[in-house]
Parts: sequence; structure tokens; C-alpha cells
Amino acid sequence: MGAPLVAIRGLTVAFAGAPALRGIDLDVAPGESLGLVGESGCGKSVTWLAALGLLPGQAMLGGSVRLEGQDILGAPPATLEKIRGRRIAMIFQDPASSLNPVHRIGAQIMEGLALHQGLRGTAARAEAKRLLDQVGIPDAARRLDAYPHELSGGQNQRVMIAMALAGRPELLVADEPTTALDVTIQAQILELLGRLRREIGMALVLISHDLGVVAETCARVAVMYAGRIVETAATERLFAAPSHPYTQGLLGALPPFEGERRPLLAIPGAVPEPWAMPQGCAFAPRCAQAGPDCGATTPAPVPLAEGHSAACLRAAPAMVPA
Repeated sequence: MGAPLVAIRGLTVAFAGAPALRGIDLDVAPGESLGLVGESGCGKSVTWLAALGLLPGQAMLGGSVRLEGQDILGAPPATLEKIRGRRIAMIFQDPASSLNPVHRIGAQIMEGLALHQGLRGTAARAEAKRLLDQVGIPDAARRLDAYPHELSGGQNQRVMIAMALAGRPELLVADEPTTALDVTIQAQILELLGRLRREIGMALVLISHDLGVVAETCARVAVMYAGRIVETAATERLFAAPSHPYTQGLLGALPPFEGERRPLLAIPGAVPEPWAMPQGCAFAPRCAQAGPDCGATTPAPVPLAEGHSAACLRAAPAMVPA
């Protein structure tokens, strides 16, 4: 992988002294598709909210987030306003609460066009219609004058994608973009994101707790647990040879589509609360492979193969086939 578009190093976030992120290291290359997975509460959304300066003022931040070499973590509002939407755009998981219910769809898209492209009036309306056409909303010219409550959940999600594309971003962060949609609409939204990424050449970060969704959309996966990234690998390799016990547990909870039926293997317990983080490996209390040494130190990532690493004391190159 060449020089990253975004390089996150040692990113930490704490609220009232409780750590939400405990040292995130992550690269996103230009044009790549990266999945960020883990249970709710692992810090997936907080990672990108912190990177874009969208956390509340009481959040304590550390580390660095570099956009093509420029550190943007804690940058002045004027700097971030030139980056958010224009270079990095984010789609939030609930379009119903992200869209303004008292403004028409067209006005909300045109606001972004005015801010990032300087388009107004007829030119902005024409571009807004083109964006709605691009994301697959029928009768786009008429839909520009609709309010969010007049559209379905899937259509509102498409509007959110159109708004994100208004600034022609280099990176699109999609935070659980299919959570509230039925499976048919989910598939359409995922196909749309993949097609747009290929057509525009932008990078895509897909935040999800659904490994199946990530497998269909992303070329690389980073697995998060309790504010840290515990495993990173190419998608195909991660599914074929998961190394971290947490990743193995996530995959064990997926129902098989082929072969004999088997019981689903649930991971016992829950993600620890930030103010009650265990010593050493945060996953050790839930891990069947844990030993006394797991509670003594926080494991560093172990390189297993090209592009594959796992933060586990039990991980070793010999354990994972090349």
C-alpha cells in the first residue's frame, strides 16, 4: 500500500477520565474500501467523530490524524470546515434524525453544493438533481421539493449519500448505513456505495457490526474491541484464517450458508465499560484461550503475514497459514 490518504496514530479519546479509545493506529489508502467492525461500544464511530472534530468539547483527545501529512486532530474550526464534506464526508446511521425535517430535500443538498462547490440557484438545483439521479432516486426533479417524511427510509439514506457526495470527497465514512433498512434495501445501498466508490475513485470506510455486510463491500477489515484495533487483514484472509479470539468469536456467531447445520457460538459476556476496563488484554475475561499472562500486559499487534496482524499473546505467524 502506498502513502495513506488518512493515517491515524495513537488516537486516544476519554470522557470524564474514562477511556473510549486506547491507541488507534489505522491507515486508509486512496481509493480503498476498508471495513471497521466490532460490537456496539467498541469505539468504531468515536474514531471517526474524533478524527473529524465532531465530539463534544469535554472529550480529551490524544495522538494524531493526518490527512495527506496534515495533522487535523484538534485543528481550528476554519480548517476542519474545509475538510468536512469536501475531502472527508460522513454518512450517519439514522437518516431520519440526520436530515432536517422542516427543510426540503433539495435545499439541504444545495446547501452543501453552495458551501463546497460555490454553486447557487439554477446550477445548484441542476447538480442536486444529478446527485439524486446518481444515487438512484426516481423522479429526482420532483423529489427535490419533498420533505424527509415524504420519503422512505431507504430513499432518505440515498439522500444522505447524495449530500455526502456534494463535496466530491476523497473519503466517505459510512456509519452503519443499512442498520434500519430491510435486507432488500440493504443490498441496494451496499451495491450503490460500491459502484460510487469505483466510479468516483473515492476511498470508503464502512463502519458495521455485521461481518456479512463488510465481506460484500470491503477489501480490507479492521476489527475493533474496547477502544483498540485487535486484528487487521484482507477480507478474504480474515474470513479464511482469523487469528484473534475475538475475531474467531464474531465469525463463529455467523450462521453457515453451506454444509451441515451447527449451533451458533455466542461470545459470553459483554464489551467492558470504559470506566471498568480490565488490566492487560480487555478481551481476556471473555476469552476461552486466556491465561494468567493475558491479564498482565496489553498485547501489541503481531505481524502474521503481509497485511495481517493481530494484537494477541496467542497470535503467532506459525498459527496462521500463509
